[in-house]
Amino acid sequence: MSNKIKVLIVDDSALVRQALTEILSSDPQIEVMAAASDPFVAAERMKSCVPDVITLDVEMPRMDGLTFLQKIMTQHPIPVVMCSTLTGSGSETAMKALEYGAVDIIVKPKMGTKQFIEESRVNICDTVKAAAMTKAKIRPVARPREVAPKLTADVIIEKPSSRSMIQTTDKVVVVGASTGGTEALKVFLEMLPEDSPGMVVVQHMPEHFTAAFARRLDTTCRVTVKEAENNDSVVRGRVLIAPGNHHTLLKRSGARYYAEIKDGPLVSRHRPSVDVLFRSAARYAGKNAVGVIMTGMGDDGARGMKEMYDAGAFTVSQDEATCVVYGMPHEAVKLGGVHKTLPLQHIAAEVLRLCS
Repeated sequence: MSNKIKVLIVDDSALVRQALTEILSSDPQIEVMAAASDPFVAAERMKSCVPDVITLDVEMPRMDGLTFLQKIMTQHPIPVVMCSTLTGSGSETAMKALEYGAVDIIVKPKMGTKQFIEESRVNICDTVKAAAMTKAKIRPVARPREVAPKLTADVIIEKPSSRSMIQTTDKVVVVGASTGGTEALKVFLEMLPEDSPGMVVVQHMPEHFTAAFARRLDTTCRVTVKEAENNDSVVRGRVLIAPGNHHTLLKRSGARYYAEIKDGPLVSRHRPSVDVLFRSAARYAGKNAVGVIMTGMGDDGARGMKEMYDAGAFTVSQDEATCVVYGMPHEAVKLGGVHKTLPLQHIAAEVLRLCS
């Protein structure tokens, strides 16, 4: 075996195993060490070679993915990425998997347009590489291979200008997160009181899974949490989660903030993109915005946070010690767009202080 990221694919579908093998093998940083039809076969493969990352099917006949995940986490913790279908039951089960210790979720690959297949490849490979970085940070993983062109928020929204700002006193909060973000957001949002400032969140997650994620948060938080819909008002006590596979912007009409849901290409390799949300906050909220960037691989959100910083917003990043992957916050700090870096458990109090 080389220094590549070793991946074990576990899925009862031969077609899915073949598709994932082809997708992952196309990345020079990844090596598929084996593909298993169920957890029993996977356990045998792991006796001879321990993978860096496992992609795990949610539903399998002899042993379901959740049961196998629990065994892995209690016996030999390895970064696991759940591979699920775009179904209601699949998304709910995947949410449970995240609670049981899975790093992230990918959608099972399927046929589509050339653009769809390429975007799926980018997402799957990047997710696996991010998962590998969660492995106690034993070794660094090289930055993802760039897909040309790597688009910026310019393709969705123009850069902010001071002349376009209408002054208002209402505070609004925008948050971006990726790998490890589902748990970080849970910690952060559960610390907020029910009259917290209006908030819009981008968490990198596939379509439909964001709705299940929002529903779960809504049951544990004092604030109301829902998946954002076009024209939803951003008001006190409400948190809007950007829907998967759509960009979400913060917009304003007079003194009213609202969400705009837009289609468009991948921005900073993601849709929804944190850069798009943060740029819109810089443009339409300016100094009345508070930006928070949390754990995640890559640099999505770094440029947008610098634009918020330059527009007078106050910006906060999660510190390295509490990040699952210290990528996005680190890039934002390097660009000079962060006012304060804090441990995860202190961010909620700081946001409330800034908005008081």
